[in-house]
Amino acid sequence: MRAAIFRNGDFVVDTIADPTPGEGQVLVKTVCCGICGTDLHAAKHTQQFVERSRRTGGRLPMDATRDVVFGHEFCCEIVEHGTGTEKRLKPGTLVCSMPMTISGTTVQGIGYSNDVAGGFAQYMPLAERLLLEVPNGLPADKAALTEPIAVGWHAVQNARLAADDVPLVIGCGPVGLSVIAGLTIRNVHPIIAADFSPARRALALRMGADVVIDPAATSPYQSWHDVATPAGYDGSRYAQLFGSGPKQRPAVIFECVGVPGVIQQIIDGAPAGARIVVVGVCMETDRFEPFFGIIKQINLQFVLAYTGEEFAASLRNIAEGKVDVTPLITGHVGLEGVKGAFTDLASPEQHAKIMVQPWE
Repeated sequence: MRAAIFRNGDFVVDTIADPTPGEGQVLVKTVCCGICGTDLHAAKHTQQFVERSRRTGGRLPMDATRDVVFGHEFCCEIVEHGTGTEKRLKPGTLVCSMPMTISGTTVQGIGYSNDVAGGFAQYMPLAERLLLEVPNGLPADKAALTEPIAVGWHAVQNARLAADDVPLVIGCGPVGLSVIAGLTIRNVHPIIAADFSPARRALALRMGADVVIDPAATSPYQSWHDVATPAGYDGSRYAQLFGSGPKQRPAVIFECVGVPGVIQQIIDGAPAGARIVVVGVCMETDRFEPFFGIIKQINLQFVLAYTGEEFAASLRNIAEGKVDVTPLITGHVGLEGVKGAFTDLASPEQHAKIMVQPWE
C-alpha cells in the first residue's frame, strides 16, 4: 500500500507492506483522515514530542529513528474480516473508530506507532469491537472529524457546567472550535470566544459563539465581565466575602491555545472563583504564579481526549446535525500533498482542518 511516511524528519510517499488483520481485527481502507495540531507538533518538534511522551509513562513513545505513519482522525471502509470476528458489519460499510486497535489482548495506539500505520496510509487493521458504523449517509470527511469534536465534547462534559455559567474560550483553532460546538450542544450561553486571527473568529461564530473578541483590541476578560456582571455588582473582596449585593455569573474559561504563558494570563484576567479547563496541549515547560490562583480561589483542571461513550456521542451529534463540521474543513489533499499541507496549516488565516484522502 502507499502511505505518507514521516521519515528522518520529513514526509515522503512510499510503498509499505499491506497490514494483515489479526485476531478480532478488520482490514479497512482509509477514506479520509484529518491532520491534527498534535501531528504538526510531532513533525516540527519531534525529539521534544518523544521525550515528553516517554516522561508521562502512559504510552510507548514513537521511535524517531524509524518510519511512522501519522493519522488518528479517520473514517474508513471495511474491506475484510480477520479471524475471531463476528462480521457484524459488511464489507463496504463506512466506519469510524477511536485511534487504537486490539489484536487478541494487545492494545496499540494508532497515529504515532512505528508498528501500526495510521490514517495517512491506504489500509489499517482496526479492532472490530471498536468500530462505529457511520449513520445517516454522513460523508467520510465529516465523519472523520468525530475524533477532534470528541476532544471538545470531553472538555465540556468535564467542566461541571451549570445553567448560569458564562463560558469564555481562549483560542479558536480546531480545539477551541470543538469546545464551542460542545457548549452549543449543551445550550450554555452566551459563549464568548477570543482569538487574534480574523479567520478563526469568523469560524467561531459559525460554530456557535455568541461574542467573538480580538485580544489585540479588547480584553477577553473585560468582555466576559461586561456580559456576566449585573447592575449594582460590588466586586470588592469584602463585599463578596459577606455576600452583599447581586452576584456575578460564574466563569468557566477554556484554555485552547497550548502555548507557554497563556495559563498565567488567564489566571491574571479571570474573576474570583473561576474554573479554568486546560484543553490546549502545551508540550513546553510553562510556569505560573500560584499566589494569584490562591487569592482568587481558582479551580484549574486539565483534560485529555475522550471516553468511548463521548466518541460515539460525537459521531451521532455530527450525523444528526447537532454539530455542523462543514466550516472546519478547509482543504483536501492526497498523499503527495501531505508535506505541503503541514506547511499550509501553520497559517490560521488559510486553513482550519485539511483532510487527507490516501486514494486520491
